[in-house]
Amino acid sequence: MTYTGNVAPGGPSAVRELDAVVVRKASVGPMDNNAYLVTCRATGAQLLVDAAADPERLVELVHEGSPRGRLDMIVTTHQHRDHHGALAALVAATGARTVAGRADVGGIEVATDAPVDHGARLRLGAVSLEVIGLRGHTPGSIALALSEPEVTRAPGAVAGRTHVFTGDSLFPGGVGNTDHDPARFAQLYADVTHRLFDRFRDDTWVCPGHGVDTTLGAERPHLDLWRARGW
Repeated sequence: MTYTGNVAPGGPSAVRELDAVVVRKASVGPMDNNAYLVTCRATGAQLLVDAAADPERLVELVHEGSPRGRLDMIVTTHQHRDHHGALAALVAATGARTVAGRADVGGIEVATDAPVDHGARLRLGAVSLEVIGLRGHTPGSIALALSEPEVTRAPGAVAGRTHVFTGDSLFPGGVGNTDHDPARFAQLYADVTHRLFDRFRDDTWVCPGHGVDTTLGAERPHLDLWRARGW
């Protein structure tokens, strides 16, 4: 089945098969949050990005990747409640280790086992993901960057492409909400520009916290517009 990234609450997961991992995307809760399950092909290790809501659906998602329900890590992209409403239930059900940006851990009700900073790396079986700080939506908002191997054998795969799980810091059409605060917007715009657009290729796939996916190439022509409008 061709991956579209289109999901809806109560609907099936969208599945993207990559060389080293499988990414499953599901939508949960009244705010239509995206949750992503990343499964290492070599080891079966699993990571969940944002245990947002509907713990029963998220446990089901975990079992889609691992019949035994293995979940090694839950990464919370930022402290807003709609991104960790099911965190306590998922930790209780799976024993997964919790990760979040250091500056946001005080706003997350469940204890964070591993507070992280920009530049940290998270090991998931045979692969690792880079933590990218994108400050502004919240002080400790983080994204995760997963880069495919430069050498690839999968039919139609693009060698070296990166997939970035951006939470609420980057969407199709702009950066995340900064409550019309010029300083917060300037910080988020600078981080998104320098830490994502200046580093990664146009084919970098963006997996946001709500809604449909996009690529850096699709959004790059609009950076000046975003800066001019201030949101």
